[in-house]
Amino acid sequence: MAETNAAQSSWTDERVEKLLGTLLLTGVIVSGLVVLVGGVLYLAKYGRDPLHYENFDPQRASLHSIIEVGKYAARGDGRAIIQIGLLLLIATPVMRVIFSMIAFALEKDRLYVALTVIVLVILLLSLFGKVT
Repeated sequence: MAETNAAQSSWTDERVEKLLGTLLLTGVIVSGLVVLVGGVLYLAKYGRDPLHYENFDPQRASLHSIIEVGKYAARGDGRAIIQIGLLLLIATPVMRVIFSMIAFALEKDRLYVALTVIVLVILLLSLFGKVT
């Protein structure tokens, strides 16, 4: 019984809020640093190239899938590294919702677990689903 009380007391609302704040802050800082590194690499490679506004040059098709972005980022491509940083920024609130769901489950708060699952499903559908 003492172990149950110790486990429940370790997941107080204040502790969960601090952990969530740390998660969000870390996600934003890490994604910002990744975008900064990508931007520096991009400018180092393309910063002196002349711009031609009369010709539209769409983004490379290779940077439209996460696998290809990862391949190009591993090669040091600045655009791909910037996209990795933006994906990390998008993943930060998703991780917050997942962490909240776990915290509510550990607190055995079924109502909030159910509500958080609904929020997670809506969030994932908005990211990956096609709304017509």
